[in-house]
Amino acid sequence: MVIAETSSDLAEGTGCSHVDLGDSTRVALMITPRGRVPFGEQAREVLLAMRTVLGKYPEPMAITVQTVFLKDARDQAECEELFTTFSGADLPVTNYVLQPPCCGAALAMEAWAIGGKSVRVEHFGPQALAVAYDGVRWVYCAGVKPASSSRGVYPQTLDALGRLRAALEQAGSSFERVVRTWFYLGDITGPEGEAQRYQELNRARTDFYRDIRFHCSPSASNAAGGVYPASTGIGMVGHGLVASCMALETQRDDLFLLPLENPQQTPAYAYDSKYSSQSPKFSRAVALGLGDYVTTWVSGTASIVNAESRHLGDPERQTEQTIDNIERLIAPENFAQHGLKGAGASLHDLAKVRVYVKRAEDLAKCRAVCQRRFGAVPAIYAVAGICRPELLVEIEGVAFSRYARANA
Repeated sequence: MVIAETSSDLAEGTGCSHVDLGDSTRVALMITPRGRVPFGEQAREVLLAMRTVLGKYPEPMAITVQTVFLKDARDQAECEELFTTFSGADLPVTNYVLQPPCCGAALAMEAWAIGGKSVRVEHFGPQALAVAYDGVRWVYCAGVKPASSSRGVYPQTLDALGRLRAALEQAGSSFERVVRTWFYLGDITGPEGEAQRYQELNRARTDFYRDIRFHCSPSASNAAGGVYPASTGIGMVGHGLVASCMALETQRDDLFLLPLENPQQTPAYAYDSKYSSQSPKFSRAVALGLGDYVTTWVSGTASIVNAESRHLGDPERQTEQTIDNIERLIAPENFAQHGLKGAGASLHDLAKVRVYVKRAEDLAKCRAVCQRRFGAVPAIYAVAGICRPELLVEIEGVAFSRYARANA
């Protein structure tokens, strides 16, 4: 289902994936500028690359959600102005994240676009957008921040989650329908009172989720007690917090929503209190089956076996272990162990990956492993703190694969 492409016109590692979903086409773009010229020229290079790629499709392609990885916060205002001029009234919801591209560029961008005769896009202000097609309706919320970054992480997280809820409701959805979240937290392993900042985010997330039963459709086949979303909690420069999510509304009866756990990892929500007073409330992945295809969102994944960090100090072996974890997580054998035969994916079914690298000097080693294991899958490599001080690499992605219902 996934056709990955790279272009000689772009920097190494930049490319796109084309995913044919029948009545619609999705395109994932991962763009890092080649030049090291002033910021505005780098941003225009990104926009030109995006226009070139999307211009090849016969049907109009709408960009729905994008994440801009910035080296310097002072460039955000210029970036917003350029992107607004480029998109006009069709501006997608956007995360601006202070995660410098590992290669030294001033920015990099991940963007998702969709096209198809039945596709309809609705805008609900700068932070919420809905896409409807083929009996489903996706709601994307991005760029959500708490009112103030001067307070502690716990109240900031509750504030951001409340704002996500309000954005979802404005778009006609609810938090119960969320299947994927992202939390970008400044100084993620820094101290916060007697705890770490990420631990305080987990405490707030636990309290906010306490009365939520996650599901995307009354007719969906859900795990008992609901489903935690797939999620990424990752560091960024500064002390702020940026949150985003995606939710699904549908009444289709050929849908399943399946939370996936890795048989070689303790579920994050079951971690011992020594890692965090309240465990991280997310699934290792969430798989959504619609008709004859499966979309699998892979949460931020690191070099952890059972609950312990592995290969301390070795970025290459941590990268290998991380990819091993993803491969096992999305494999058909793991789907079967979760009670669903006929579904599953391989690494080459990934439409894109983000590779978060704690130390920029480890880029060459990490990228060599990723290119060998992922092949042509488009990737962005960004410098970011990981949720445990000893972890050097974290990877997330999304896979698209066929569902052989006859075998289920």
